[in-house]
Amino acid sequence: MRIAEMNWMQVEAYLKRDDRAVVPLGSTEQHAYLSLCTDGILAERVSVEAAEPLGIPVFPMLAYGVTPYFRAFPGTVSLRLETYLRLLQDILNSLMSSGFRRILLVSGHGGNEPAGALATEWMADHPAGQVKFYQWWRGPKMLAKAKEFDPILSHASWFENFPWTRLTGVEMPSKRKQLPDRSGYPRLVGKAMRAYVGDGNYNGYYRRSDEEMLAIWRVAVAETREMMETGWD
Repeated sequence: MRIAEMNWMQVEAYLKRDDRAVVPLGSTEQHAYLSLCTDGILAERVSVEAAEPLGIPVFPMLAYGVTPYFRAFPGTVSLRLETYLRLLQDILNSLMSSGFRRILLVSGHGGNEPAGALATEWMADHPAGQVKFYQWWRGPKMLAKAKEFDPILSHASWFENFPWTRLTGVEMPSKRKQLPDRSGYPRLVGKAMRAYVGDGNYNGYYRRSDEEMLAIWRVAVAETREMMETGWD
């Protein structure tokens, strides 16, 4: 359930029987022909669908992350790492004060990885709390399912092209994109990144069938639900 559909009294009643909460972590950044909010849309949706049968509240998605490499693309918003970590720390402290003790951070953006290190540090300072950082798009079962259809999956490619991340009236190429290999080179940022990736797709086809995407999504939801149910001390 979404915390937006609850009042404080309902939360208080929930905390008498359970202490789990979910916080989706997104980003606002270029995704080629897809929504700039793709990462957040997917992180929030997979969280809500996974949590629904468990009755675990899902807090509003954090719409901004760390993405300095895409700042040359209009619409991208990047937080400084210090800002991002302080923001997450305040969120965790607030949840702990409310009575939540088991918190799952569900990330849809690779640049949010520092949140995992913060979670470990935060737990060292708050022994009564547990935080798990989970990148849903890297779930092994979900990745295995995706690779049954196409082994080349990347940022802003078909891999993130679900019915709910597409934009009405926006057509996308049908060909498969192939970028030169930059393994071992420094990461590109700003104008150099934009010149290299062009429209923003890192590699691969832009779209696959809805049937395939929904099959992948079902596995992703189930795998995210497993993270909510298991692995807590």
